[in-house]
Amino acid sequence: MLFNSFVFIFGFLPATLVIFFLTARLAGTRAAVGFLIFASMFFYAWWSPIYLLLLIGEVTVNFLIGRLILKRRTEPSGKAILAAGIAFNLLILGYFKYAVFFLGIVNQLAATQWSIVALVLPLGISFHTFQQIAYLIQVKTGHAPRYRFHDYALFVTFFPQLIAGPIVHHDEIIPQIESAGFARWNTGNFLLGLSIFAIGLFKKTVIADTLAQVATPAFTAVAHSQGLVPGQAWLGALGYSLQLYFDFSAYSDMAIGLARMFNIVMPANFDSPYKAVNIADFWRRWHMTLSRFLRDYLYFPLGGNRNGSSRAMVNVMVTMLLGGLWHGAGWTFVVWGGLHGIYICGHRLVRATGFYEKLVPYYWPRRILAQATTLFLIVIAWVFFRAVDFQAAVLMLKSMFGMAGAQADIKFGISKAVVLVITAGVVALFAPNVIDIFVPYHPVLDNERKNARRLLPPLDRIRWSAGLGWGLLTGAIASCATLAILGWQSEFLYFQF
Repeated sequence: MLFNSFVFIFGFLPATLVIFFLTARLAGTRAAVGFLIFASMFFYAWWSPIYLLLLIGEVTVNFLIGRLILKRRTEPSGKAILAAGIAFNLLILGYFKYAVFFLGIVNQLAATQWSIVALVLPLGISFHTFQQIAYLIQVKTGHAPRYRFHDYALFVTFFPQLIAGPIVHHDEIIPQIESAGFARWNTGNFLLGLSIFAIGLFKKTVIADTLAQVATPAFTAVAHSQGLVPGQAWLGALGYSLQLYFDFSAYSDMAIGLARMFNIVMPANFDSPYKAVNIADFWRRWHMTLSRFLRDYLYFPLGGNRNGSSRAMVNVMVTMLLGGLWHGAGWTFVVWGGLHGIYICGHRLVRATGFYEKLVPYYWPRRILAQATTLFLIVIAWVFFRAVDFQAAVLMLKSMFGMAGAQADIKFGISKAVVLVITAGVVALFAPNVIDIFVPYHPVLDNERKNARRLLPPLDRIRWSAGLGWGLLTGAIASCATLAILGWQSEFLYFQF
């Protein structure tokens, strides 16, 4: 069930809200939590009922492993139980997501012909697997108390973040579930959440899905070994970069808005990453909760930057290569992660030498140059992220730089594509995001950030309020976004991960 579908907007969501708060009023909070778990399971099963059994099994087993770790946390067996729990989660993720990929590598290296049935990837498995691994680790380190099963189950299965994040920690969500006001109707939270959801819906149906009409023909052409003229290739690459930007921004906003309607405040997961002035800044803004997980549970355990700059760069490369592989079982994702690892290492070297400061001594020209360089590198990497295989990615890059040879004539209006890309680019680079607009109402858990003060006036003064003006504007945005659904309904791009 898609957030951007009529059955969700006019069926599932209002019914779930009404029954949840009515159940809380008539039967108490625990019954309301039980209903919300059931509703989240129903939401998940709408896609594939058989994988609901897998989700229930994972939740139950991880909860029981957490209880075992809690009992024996200080004993030597506690570490072994944690290792078994992590292995359990990674084996399930590996089987469904990576078995075919790694078996193909084995066949190539050993000249064998082993095969297994290609499996449909369960929705959200990458997200809730990392979420539960983080929980088990925090239990072992003494940072997670004893929770009741229904609270833990809702923490994992809560439908706004179940499919594509954010990857939340137990101490960010479960205390809110256990709070006295969780299942009590709050008009302010509902209006705030509805407004954020409407903006996210607009980003998805009006902006991201329209940009797909620019990106898809270009990448389809190179997938069929057809080169492009440089202008079309750049429009395709920029169109996809902006499509993915607004698609993931839309999902992040809609998840925040939906959770807020149920009195849950989510952590930030997307903070205008194309405004980043370097690649490290980009990763502090893009998929923020995944970056946090990779930093805390992979980069730091590998040693971080504690053992010298050379070892730190090795740790960065390992972290980013595995981060790329997390996104998809394919060499294009490995290359994408490797490129970002190289970018981060290069940024550290450049920062250490003070290259930009020496090259451009003035702040604003230096900032513009740094931001433009960062965006250029990001767009190049997105080509591998989007292309169906390595050969298609190389052909797209050759097309972008006029080295493709034979050139196809793809069918999209150049003038319309240019207007779309420029307009979307201006919005991404200069417009305030949801956290900026709603900052007085604390839309996310970590909303005290320096980035909110980097907007140019008068954009820095755009603030939402629960008044008539914003109500009419939100209604107009929601109406446009809903009408756009009549054209087509597409999945969020991060659903495939």
